[in-house]
Amino acid sequence: MAIKRKNKVSAAFSMSSLTDIIFLLLIFFMLTSSVVAPNALNLKLPGSSNQKVMSDKVPDEVRISTSGRFYLNGKSMELDVLEEALQDKVRGQKGAEQLSMTIAPASGTPTEHVVAVMDIAIRLHINGILATEKPN
Repeated sequence: MAIKRKNKVSAAFSMSSLTDIIFLLLIFFMLTSSVVAPNALNLKLPGSSNQKVMSDKVPDEVRISTSGRFYLNGKSMELDVLEEALQDKVRGQKGAEQLSMTIAPASGTPTEHVVAVMDIAIRLHINGILATEKPN
């Protein structure tokens, strides 16, 4: 009488190693997502306030034409010259009051020109006010 062996292959799959890998990936992505800082502009949007601000300084006006020309207080200049002029104003500033400027792009101005001026304002620590119409 021959003894028969049961040579049955088990088709079961162990899920424990797969859950370990998924758990480790989850922890990795949770930790790295908090490290990544968003690269965004810090814009101050207009709002209402009951506080009256008294200032004798008129903010500088930077106008941008649709062709990419920049005007600082009515004087036409290129972007690099504009940055140098604003650096001189920041250096010559007295007191702790921060320099302010109004950015007024013409209708239809490419966004990259506006962002370039805003980037200069951020680097030089200038308060930038984005105006869609010429202020009175």
